[in-house]
Amino acid sequence: MVRRLLLVGTVWLLLHVYVGVRLLGHAPLAAGWRALGWAGVLLLALAPFAAFFSGRAERASPRSPLPAAAFLAMGLSSLLIVFALAADLLQMSAWLGPGTISIVIVGGALVLLAVGAWRARRPAVVRVAVPIANLPADLEGFRIVQLSDLHIGATLRRAFVERVVAAANGLAPDLIALTGDVADGFPPVLRDEVAPLGRLAAPHGKFFVTGNHEYYWDAPAWVRELERLGFSALVNAHRVIRRGAARLILAGVTDHAASRRVPGHRRARRRRPGVACPPAQERVCGARGGVRPAALRTHPRRSVFPFQPAGPAVPAVRGGSAPA
Repeated sequence: MVRRLLLVGTVWLLLHVYVGVRLLGHAPLAAGWRALGWAGVLLLALAPFAAFFSGRAERASPRSPLPAAAFLAMGLSSLLIVFALAADLLQMSAWLGPGTISIVIVGGALVLLAVGAWRARRPAVVRVAVPIANLPADLEGFRIVQLSDLHIGATLRRAFVERVVAAANGLAPDLIALTGDVADGFPPVLRDEVAPLGRLAAPHGKFFVTGNHEYYWDAPAWVRELERLGFSALVNAHRVIRRGAARLILAGVTDHAASRRVPGHRRARRRRPGVACPPAQERVCGARGGVRPAALRTHPRRSVFPFQPAGPAVPAVRGGSAPA
């Protein structure tokens, strides 16, 4: 763990040195402004560590401005790195000039950061029709609302959760699946922020499975907190959902890597019917006994430069067939 942190920290620092050289090395700036620019680059490099350590305090206020500012700075850093690399690959400085290209990189990153911060506070509904051959008639139109990666904490708080709950309940779901990464913080600190999740309602129940971030912030405590809010936790477990004469098996599996931190949460390597495969290769495994399995997954694999290798996101839902 320490070696991994050192490696990521070194890469992160070197990328900021690259950004600093790219933006300040040839810009027509006085010495004082250049020194101020390097100080800003250093603060951006330190932002993720400030966010991490400030958030580890169990009594820390979720409304403290330091973690929110640090996370925004980390987002700005990532955008500056991507924009600087893109500008070099496209050789934009050759036809814009070093001073202009620095303004374009910084301005573009700030605009995209503002748009992203505004957009992140407005939950979007993505409707997915899942084609299933030989689906029992009693399951026709069965509606599952999946909520994932809310990441309640420094930047997203109770007002955002209330908007999510209103949107989800407005879809009249038959079942609600909350699939991990609910918050970035400890339950005692964020209990009031996530409380609106208790108002989610569906006739066939609401279910929760841990993501990887729960294991950074006391996963057993988050399981208890979600159960207190009326969720049924599926920690490497399943439930049989009955609708008329049809049955559907709902299975939840923990994050393969992060769950090793907690005894009893680590999932078995052996595949079994109705249990999802690893998130990087997500699919619904085979079914037996005339039931239809569905998998509560954690979250799709996504690229967060430079912390994860680039790769396509895994589709959230796939079609299939039910036994005739």
